Amino acid sequence: MSAQVEVVVGLVGRAHGLRGEVSVMASTDDPDTRFAPGATVHVEGTKRTLSVVSSRSHSGTLLVTFREASDRTAAESLRGLSLAVHVDPDERPAGDEEFYDRQLRGLRVLDHLGSSVGEVSDVVHLPSQDLLVISTPEGERYIPFVSALVPEVDLTAGTVRLADVEGLLDDTSG
Repeated sequence: MSAQVEVVVGLVGRAHGLRGEVSVMASTDDPDTRFAPGATVHVEGTKRTLSVVSSRSHSGTLLVTFREASDRTAAESLRGLSLAVHVDPDERPAGDEEFYDRQLRGLRVLDHLGSSVGEVSDVVHLPSQDLLVISTPEGERYIPFVSALVPEVDLTAGTVRLADVEGLLDDTSG
C-alpha cells in the first residue's frame, strides 16, 4: 500500500447564519462525498480535524456545518482555512478519461513525435474546459485539455502526448 497524500478539497469562506454554517469553495470534483454528513476533513498541514454534520447547496454555494463549530462565532473562526483529506495516491476518478489534478502535475509532455517539450505544472479549471499549464524552456503554455489536443495521458509512463497541431506550443503574444 502506498503512503497517502494530502489533497486540498476546499477553502472555508464566510459564516452563514447563526448556527455554525460556513460557505466552502470546493476544490474537488466530488464535494457530495468529501462533505457528506459524517465525513472528516482536516486543516491542511495540521492534525486538526473537522467533522461534517451537514452540507447543502444554497444559491450555488456549498454550505457546511462542522461539529467543531456550532455557532456563528466558532464558524467565523474557520474562515480562510484550507481543508484537506488524505487519499491513496493511486485513487482514480470513476471515468477512464478522468484524472485528478495531482495525477497530471509533474507529467512529462511529449510532442506528437515523442520528443519531450516540457512538464505539466498545473491545471486550470474554466467553465467551458480545463487547461493544462505546460512549463517549457520558452515559458508557460496553456493547452486546452481536450482529446483533440491531448490525445494520450499515460500515468504509468508519466507522460502526456500532444496532437500534431501547428503552433500549439508557440508564443504568439509578441
